[in-house]
Amino acid sequence: PAVLWIHGGGFVLGNVDSVHHSAAQAASFASAVVVAVAYRLAPEDPFPAGLDDCWAALEWTAANAKEIGADPARLAVAGASSGGCLAAGLTLLARDRGGPGLVFQHLSTPVLDDRLETGSMTAYVDTPIWNRRLAQESWELYLGTGRGRAPVYASPARAGDLGGLPPAYISTAGLDPLRDEGLLYGLRLAQAGVPVELHNFPGAYHAFGGSAGTPDPDDQHRIALEHLTALRRGLNVAGERPHGSGAI
Repeated sequence: PAVLWIHGGGFVLGNVDSVHHSAAQAASFASAVVVAVAYRLAPEDPFPAGLDDCWAALEWTAANAKEIGADPARLAVAGASSGGCLAAGLTLLARDRGGPGLVFQHLSTPVLDDRLETGSMTAYVDTPIWNRRLAQESWELYLGTGRGRAPVYASPARAGDLGGLPPAYISTAGLDPLRDEGLLYGLRLAQAGVPVELHNFPGAYHAFGGSAGTPDPDDQHRIALEHLTALRRGLNVAGERPHGSGAI
């Protein structure tokens, strides 16, 4: 299988070097071809530049799957934080444009909703790693000035119809302002008949960068192992699950 690997960074930071270790680890663990994407960043290049670059990478991966040693029938997208937003946006684009076909989406503490109205986004205004202030600044830079309502491909939580999307694994962190938008998106996917596995890790900050107490290496290992296992399982069985069997 092949996985399009999209780095995070609040739409304004990050590069393929920053995810080299995790992408290589995923390739080894899941026995997959992993294609990491270098996309244009805001504020110099606001939406839709980054998503357009990811779409071009997805089309290239699908068209060249056999040449890179991948199964064209098992293509997935994966992203963390703002990379999760881009990955989710790609699934909507692929559905609405009639391909490339995707069998799985892997979203880790994803950014999904520019409206910033959930309970966790309202509550966590000064948490480490990520908070409401940073989220607001990030969206402003990504969407650019003078924009009205965010398009659904920029802010996937705004999509009215989530039917027909690929099976999903979504993880959220209990002390992350993004927690509730991830949980709500997972619930809506399941209600739309999309197979979903959703896991909230209590006591963890955004991107699992530590915990409210003393960081526990065992917890970090457990979280990393679950994410890798979910990816491997999704690449091998997600495309075979019947629609309507979504579960939380």
